[in-house]
Amino acid sequence: MKKLATLGLMIMIGFTTYAQTVQDFSLVNVLTGNSVSTSTYPSCSGLVIIFTSNTCPYDEYYRARINKLSRDYQEKVPVLLVNSGIDPGEANDAMVKKAQQAGISLPYLADKDQTLMNALGASKSASVYLLKNDGGKFSVVYKGAIDDNAQVEADVRHHYLKEAIDQLLAGQPIQTAEIRPVGCSIRKK
Repeated sequence: MKKLATLGLMIMIGFTTYAQTVQDFSLVNVLTGNSVSTSTYPSCSGLVIIFTSNTCPYDEYYRARINKLSRDYQEKVPVLLVNSGIDPGEANDAMVKKAQQAGISLPYLADKDQTLMNALGASKSASVYLLKNDGGKFSVVYKGAIDDNAQVEADVRHHYLKEAIDQLLAGQPIQTAEIRPVGCSIRKK
């Protein structure tokens, strides 16, 4: 009985970590110079935050998939790219140059003080956070990998982020709330 109660408590604690509330943040979109925050999107069902890098090969593997997700869900669940890298190749001017070279048109946000990265606990590029909007209060409902095969899109069997977005939009519980992301480590200040 004691083991069952402990297991129940562990499950409850596990679920509460996925309901992590996200404080409003304000980051500059290096492509427009405008500030972007959760309050920029008051009527969306949710937001996708993807920590990305100019230099990590995993981000290149995912670029087309991220663009497709953005096109498919932009009206209800906008996608934001966040660069928290502090190395010279991740500087704001390098971000603008990378966006121009790669045809990035999504909001590309600079988080050089790593406030959002630390608040969400991000440590890899590319790692994703799906936030649910509940009356202007955003909480994490999925975090981790985009899918199960970063390098070969044709071999993907599980589209974790897409499945979580579809479940969010259908008002269903997120079946898989966390999957360990793969990618490059983001160096902390």
